[in-house]
Amino acid sequence: MSFELPKLPYAHNALEPYISEKTIEFHYGKHHKAYVDKVNGMIQGTEFENADLETIIKKSDGGIFNNGAQVWNHTFYFEALSPDAKKAPEGNLAAAINETFGSFEQFKTDFANAGAGLFGSGWVWLVKNKDGKLEILQGANAENPIRDDYTPIMTMDVWEHAYYLDTQNARPKYIENFFEVLDWSVVEKRF
Repeated sequence: MSFELPKLPYAHNALEPYISEKTIEFHYGKHHKAYVDKVNGMIQGTEFENADLETIIKKSDGGIFNNGAQVWNHTFYFEALSPDAKKAPEGNLAAAINETFGSFEQFKTDFANAGAGLFGSGWVWLVKNKDGKLEILQGANAENPIRDDYTPIMTMDVWEHAYYLDTQNARPKYIENFFEVLDWSVVEKRF
């Protein structure tokens, strides 16, 4: 199996002023593409040569895991962003967020704190656990909750390449901007 860089569902400048065209060109066009190219090269001649990304995430280690998980993570991240983002969840997801976190505003605070407090590079996830309850998880580097039988609902990339061109070292400002382009209609479908 060979993986391809998925097309973005919006123009490279569509998320401005929150995420710049230059950041999209580097983050998506260079970093995401590099993970695709690397995993394609690494899986040749291995037991993962015909595996899908979920199998690679669950069963591989080292470079194959890191690059395969990063392809999946980035695709999941970019697909949930939109220039016409729905700003808050409704229905069952909103009820689950309120039940778990007390309110949508408290969820945003908790999620932002998890992102700002993650040391180094990685991801922050909203997931469903085995009991169907929501949790916020932090993951270093390429970690993906699929590996531990969680169901990802949304993610935020907190590697510096996601924000450094726009907000320099101000990760909290990036997190604020992220919520401006996160499309809750996509997140609701995943729930």
